[in-house]
Amino acid sequence: MDERVLRERDFHDARYAGAHESRSADRFYAINAASVSFFKRAIESAPRGSTMLDYGCGEGSYAALHAAHSGHRVIAIDVSPIAIDHARQQAERQGVANRIDFRVMNAEELDLESDSFDLVCGLGVIHHLDLAAAVREVARVTRPSGAAVFVEPLGHNAVINFYRRRTPDQRSEDEHPLLLDDFDLLRSHFSSVDVDYFHLLGLLALPFTGHRRFREILARLDAADRLVFRTPARRWAWMAGIRLAGPLPA
Repeated sequence: MDERVLRERDFHDARYAGAHESRSADRFYAINAASVSFFKRAIESAPRGSTMLDYGCGEGSYAALHAAHSGHRVIAIDVSPIAIDHARQQAERQGVANRIDFRVMNAEELDLESDSFDLVCGLGVIHHLDLAAAVREVARVTRPSGAAVFVEPLGHNAVINFYRRRTPDQRSEDEHPLLLDDFDLLRSHFSSVDVDYFHLLGLLALPFTGHRRFREILARLDAADRLVFRTPARRWAWMAGIRLAGPLPA
């Protein structure tokens, strides 16, 4: 692994070992129900018994656990050995470890056969990677009839970018939220690239976290976001949900 990949591994090892337990950025995930629902629907839409790759599972292995409970066969990879240990322990506690094959692996150089997965998915993963290498590998291992789904942060919102610059310790040195131009690279490897946008006005619900009307407030703001994202203002969203289909020959 090159130095950049090693930095990512070391950052996430430290995070999952508890060195970053008080990450202030984590509070923003209180408002991400809409993008998580997008991700869950993608997993649930795969036929029962599908073969799935959890691409950068982290320690929570959310996608792998959800897929295993849905009857899919899963390989879950992460560059962090500590993440894989924690994810495996969680799967054992939930009784689905026999349906998930956890492996420490560099996502940019997959030790996996081509055309072997019905679904490849990841939450906040590819913006940590060399995008060209990652998308090439995702396309290679996705079956012609399969799909890939990711939820990733975008990098156009000046206010969010200001927060990112002020809190460099909250993220790894090499991560790079996606830009709209990056979707052209995705189109060079997949015949179909569809993007949904999430969380702009919804961020205004953050001060109400814990309030008894928080869910109602967030639902109204998410509904307003759906209208906003019909316009060019979609570029200012915090997150994008990306659906890829029809992997193209290398």
